[in-house]
Amino acid sequence: MRFARTAALAAALAALLVPATATATAHAAPTTGTAGRAPGRTVTLPVRDALAALPVRDEDRTGYERTKFKHWVDADKDGCTTRAEVLKAEAVIAPEQGARCALTGGEWYSPYDDRYITGPSGLDIDHLVPLAEAWDSGASAWSSAEREAYANDLVDGRALIAVSAASNRSKADQDPATWLPSAAGYRCQYVTDWVADKTRWGLSIDTGEEAALSQILGRCPNAPVTVTLAR
Repeated sequence: MRFARTAALAAALAALLVPATATATAHAAPTTGTAGRAPGRTVTLPVRDALAALPVRDEDRTGYERTKFKHWVDADKDGCTTRAEVLKAEAVIAPEQGARCALTGGEWYSPYDDRYITGPSGLDIDHLVPLAEAWDSGASAWSSAEREAYANDLVDGRALIAVSAASNRSKADQDPATWLPSAAGYRCQYVTDWVADKTRWGLSIDTGEEAALSQILGRCPNAPVTVTLAR
């Protein structure tokens, strides 16, 4: 399930990426290809073309610490953290919201393992491309503000997803070369969204990841993906 975000929330998250001295620029109309990357530019292209456009590099986890990606924040200052925002947006039966955005009740669908989960305690918010994987793929060179924006990306509904805690912990920091959702019917969507997320953030892939994604997408529709570049 995917969800729209409010303009205020999008603006708050975008502000994490823009230096205070930057001037606003108009967003370009959707185009094909990712040459000439610029934050805010929107691109549309078939997923296999998007995969082919990703840079292929060896991964390097030197210096990685999860704390270098600050989360969960309350970017729009409404009292609800990123985790709560995702839970509220993706609920199939809305939870009750109490003081300090405490959520109780509700029901969610976990597409990784094709399960319905009652109550928020059984859910994790998964970074589709894990934080460690992002670090390996280019985020080690980002500013702390960019890493915070990545870890709390509510602008693109593919970046964060509410799933069962068991499936998220099974995945951990693995890429599609070593882990795929147990729900086989979701795998095409999963790898398509993986490519979209890496495209959005300008992240690289390694050779094993490239081979796995290419193999899986070869059995999937060559669906167009539309991505607003974050950097």
